[in-house]
Amino acid sequence: LAGGIILGVALWLRHDSQTTNILYLQLGEKQAPNTFYVGIYILIAVGAVMMFVGFLGCYGAIQESQCLLGTFFTCLVILFACEVAAGIWGFVNKDQIAKDVKQFYDQAFQQALMGESDSNNAKAVVKTFHETLDCCGPDAILGTTTALWKEELCPKGSVLKALQFSSSCHQKIDELFSGKLYLIGIAAIVVAVIMIFEMILSMVLCCGIRNSSVY
Repeated sequence: LAGGIILGVALWLRHDSQTTNILYLQLGEKQAPNTFYVGIYILIAVGAVMMFVGFLGCYGAIQESQCLLGTFFTCLVILFACEVAAGIWGFVNKDQIAKDVKQFYDQAFQQALMGESDSNNAKAVVKTFHETLDCCGPDAILGTTTALWKEELCPKGSVLKALQFSSSCHQKIDELFSGKLYLIGIAAIVVAVIMIFEMILSMVLCCGIRNSSVY
């Protein structure tokens, strides 16, 4: 059940409309940075393997098989190590992910202002960012000017928001990915705690089967 929950959360994060709209963009021959998906794929793999390993542990407990329970414990140790590695990777790269996306947006934004949108689709990329995140411009002050000069790049109502200094796309990108990474971190912690209890209980059961005369 825990594996199914983790798998469901990971698939929801993977197919979230905001992140997919942004991370599937392509500026000329350059693809939007999708480092964010590395953590998602790790969660998907861990959730799927946990479902299989959980079935293995249940079957081993029903059959009172020390071999299956030992295999169950070994798989949990490997998964736990993967979780720790993924957590360290996420902590190290949490700021870099948003930074890479902001650099990609800034490049498309500058090219759209310079009239290069016909050759590399910069205008469409910028409009997708603005419509998905409901923002206008890389920062509030520049966003105000840009909304007045290039009104076609921003969604309806964003001009007023820009004038109120509340529609910075850099800020919206930070909020988007920090929120998603926060959910990934919570899921990873929950999985790690469950795994620790599973390892303890599997060893207790395995020792109990070995010393069955006690029972």
